[in-house]
Amino acid sequence: MTKNLVRFYAIGFTILVLFDTLVQLSFKYAGDHAFPPEANWAWIVRVFGHPWIYIAVIGYIGNFFTWMTLLKHAPIGPAFAVTHLEVVSVMLFSVWLFHEPLTLARVLGAVTIVAGIVCLAFAESGAHPEGDAPTEAKGALGVTAGD
Repeated sequence: MTKNLVRFYAIGFTILVLFDTLVQLSFKYAGDHAFPPEANWAWIVRVFGHPWIYIAVIGYIGNFFTWMTLLKHAPIGPAFAVTHLEVVSVMLFSVWLFHEPLTLARVLGAVTIVAGIVCLAFAESGAHPEGDAPTEAKGALGVTAGD
């Protein structure tokens, strides 16, 4: 893996996790105004009358384009695993913004998630021997174009 590709993944996945985190935190703030849910027009106006729902939509759009860009280069398995860092980042932000407790069980769960992602990254780095074509150059069966 080249240094530029490592930098691309690091920046791309950081942006992706930030968008994911923004979406979840925005829904938390929007949810404060959404309950109790009602099946009427007033409820819809109430929910869409607060900016957090729009920030969540912007986060989803940013998330979509970042994810599509990353998938062009990254193998899906480890890439999808990295998206679960959102669970850890949302937990940390919820401690800070919503004063939710940071318990030992939550910390152990977060450490387990990070350890699993690191294991998948190491497994992926060994899956492509030197000189192997990058993921994007291969077709659905892992065959390089022209083979």
